[in-house]
Amino acid sequence: MHYAVTARFKLFTAAEFYANLTNGTLQSQKPDGEEIIASMKRAKISQDGTVQWSEVCYCQTPLQHERETVYDHFFEDIQTEEVQDYVEFEGQDFMKYLADAGKT
Repeated sequence: MHYAVTARFKLFTAAEFYANLTNGTLQSQKPDGEEIIASMKRAKISQDGTVQWSEVCYCQTPLQHERETVYDHFFEDIQTEEVQDYVEFEGQDFMKYLADAGKT
C-alpha cells in the first residue's frame, strides 16, 4: 500500500535523524530501512515545519513498524492517507534541511 504522510518534525532531533539516515543505521533495518531512507529523500518540509512524504508499507496498521522503530522518535502528529502511488510534494528538500539543521 502507498501512503501520503504528513507529520511535524521535532527539530531538536535533526542531527541524530540525519546521522541515522546516512551512516547505515537505518539502511540495515529490516524490513523497512531502505524504504524509510527513500521516503525521506522524497520528503519535503514546509516553512511551518510540516513534513510530507509518500511511502510503501504493508503493515496492517499504516506505518506501524516504521513508527515504532523510527518515526515516533523524530516526528509528532503523524497522519497517513492511502494513495495510489508515490506522491510528489512541494517544499524544501527534507534531507538538505536535515543536513543544514544538524550543523547548527
